[in-house]
Amino acid sequence: MGLQIDQSQYDGTTILTVRGEVDLSTSPDLRTAIMSAVPGAPDGLELDLAGVAYMDSSGVATLVEGFRRAREHGTRFILAQPSPPVMKVLELTRLDTIFEIRRGP
Repeated sequence: MGLQIDQSQYDGTTILTVRGEVDLSTSPDLRTAIMSAVPGAPDGLELDLAGVAYMDSSGVATLVEGFRRAREHGTRFILAQPSPPVMKVLELTRLDTIFEIRRGP
């Protein structure tokens, strides 16, 4: 299925809309997008994960790395509307208690 990442801005927040599968072969693309976006997102970086059909441990590691980078830059790191498969992985790893998660529109 691959991975598609679109970047936009809304009210001072950088939004990465992620669609497809985040796995060992595609997580480096997501990592690059996150690491590039953080310095230009002083009001926050939001990852819209509603369109992510699958995420493995490499995707989770990428989110953790992005979270750390955002903290280093003093910016918010928000996971928006995680799809059920993503939410399940976050709950299994207990990262749902660490990340700022915004559900629904």
